[in-house]
Amino acid sequence: MAAIRGLSLTAVVLRVVTPWARSRLLTASRGPQARREASSSSLKAGEGQIHLTDSCVQRLLEITEGSEFLRLEVEGGGCSGFQYKFSLDTVINPDDRVFEQGGARVVVDSDSLAFVKGAQVDFSQELIRSSFQVLNNPQAQQGCSCGSSFSVKL
Repeated sequence: MAAIRGLSLTAVVLRVVTPWARSRLLTASRGPQARREASSSSLKAGEGQIHLTDSCVQRLLEITEGSEFLRLEVEGGGCSGFQYKFSLDTVINPDDRVFEQGGARVVVDSDSLAFVKGAQVDFSQELIRSSFQVLNNPQAQQGCSCGSSFSVKL
């Protein structure tokens, strides 16, 4: 099922990204070895990190049990072209990157990481909703007012 989501995301992305990004996405779809080679040559130290706020760490420690972690994915859709999807998971796939802080873990697959690298994951509690959110995403050009979708910088 994850492969199907990855293909649909890639298909959507190929329509809107520049030739440089398109070649990186195609490399990412070729397999783990090609992904490692592409990421090692194109990522600077710390560039591909996801940062967790204190409220995110605290909430994850409250709701996760055992080997559970928060999975962050980027899917095609939403009012701005792409949307963030959060879920609790227990399976780490070969192409996943694990970001841990204070005992809380957030996992991002390599395709989604290209769209959120350098961003911050927060937990926000408001009168009308409580949710995990992506803040300060350097890969996003603009987002919708609810903060769940965004368009990418080209």
